[in-house]
Amino acid sequence: MKELELLSLVAKAADDKRAEDVIALDMKGISLVADYFMICHGNSDRQVQAIAREIKEQANEHEIEVKRLEGFNEARWILIDLGDVVAHVFHKDERGYYNLERLWGDAPLVSLGEESK
Repeated sequence: MKELELLSLVAKAADDKRAEDVIALDMKGISLVADYFMICHGNSDRQVQAIAREIKEQANEHEIEVKRLEGFNEARWILIDLGDVVAHVFHKDERGYYNLERLWGDAPLVSLGEESK
């Protein structure tokens, strides 16, 4: 699966669980960690976990290796490393505090299409 297809799959999985403010950043040439970051948030611990679980399940269904999943039990900031794409699923209260969009402000936004807005 190509990286933009993976990014779209991740964004759609988040959207399916009603993630809010789903955005993607093109990290090529900016970060060595991944080519794309997908960032979103949920309004409760349970929703944050449901979003992360759906991303993981969709990855498994498409035979994409989840290299790392961190923060699931705490449900404040769950990181799902899928290689070329890293998903950051925040609790609404934490997203503004960490403000990855500002931290990586020089990274261009990637259009995700209507399904993830």
